Amino acid sequence: MINPTDEAMIILENVSKWYGDFNVLSHCSTRIHKGEVVVVCGPSGSGKSTLIKTVNGLEPVQSGQIFVNGTEVTSKKTNLARLRSHVGMVFQHFELFPHLSIIHNLVLAQEKVLKRSRDEAMEKGLMLLKRVGLEPQTDKFPSQLSGGQQQRVAIARALCMDPVAMLFDEPTSALDPEMINEVLDVMVELAYEGMTMMVVTHEMGFARKVANRVLFMESGSILEDSPKDKFFDNPATQRAKDFLANIIPH
Repeated sequence: MINPTDEAMIILENVSKWYGDFNVLSHCSTRIHKGEVVVVCGPSGSGKSTLIKTVNGLEPVQSGQIFVNGTEVTSKKTNLARLRSHVGMVFQHFELFPHLSIIHNLVLAQEKVLKRSRDEAMEKGLMLLKRVGLEPQTDKFPSQLSGGQQQRVAIARALCMDPVAMLFDEPTSALDPEMINEVLDVMVELAYEGMTMMVVTHEMGFARKVANRVLFMESGSILEDSPKDKFFDNPATQRAKDFLANIIPH
């Protein structure tokens, strides 16, 4: 596994967000270094998904600063569309275009955003479909694939853009249990290759295997930001202890 560098790829500095009177994020700060894998966990409604969506500007914040690869996401001057083309995002529900074949789901943004030629985009798309084990499915449509296959397509589509970092928002929570591992295997491989990753997940086996650090959230705050082993072996807060006791089989 490639060791993370000291270079911060993602910086959140004192980030807060409200929905009306509801404080959904409260003074959240962390740094994710290049090549680091950080898992974000916590009970439902703790702000995990909101936090990860602030990183590429999908969720605006009311206070604090966010930087990705040196670009300030929270600056009014930042071109968010351009930023998002460099930060891969994989959602819970795949978000593939249903009317496009698998290969054209991968080609579209490469042509429109990165201005690649059709041949170049097809070559890149086919290479990444092969990498996620879906080369035979190139001409099928999303509805013809299983949930696990669709999520692997979504990962391949994000990788087509040569992202500097990948954000995963509960990528396996909508899948049947037998499909979860086929998606996690692709993510484990990415982690071992040195991709900078921020992952919201309840899959603690994945966290134990590849995470460098774990962020534990509760009520919109980051209660713990710890190296993986410390978090699992000796969590600092009672809330994290209770969470782990409920989520990890005994």
